[in-house]
Amino acid sequence: MKKKITIIGLGYVGLPLARLFATKYSVVGFDIKLHELMKLTMVSIVR
Repeated sequence: MKKKITIIGLGYVGLPLARLFATKYSVVGFDIKLHELMKLTMVSIVR
């Protein structure tokens, strides 16, 4: 069973952590700031 990691807050610390964990695990990220979520779309993390 593949583990899933959830990151709450995709700012200065959360975004790099999400990218790192995504190399081996399924990752879900949450943030209330629209511009932080747009960063994810721009770097193709959200699929």
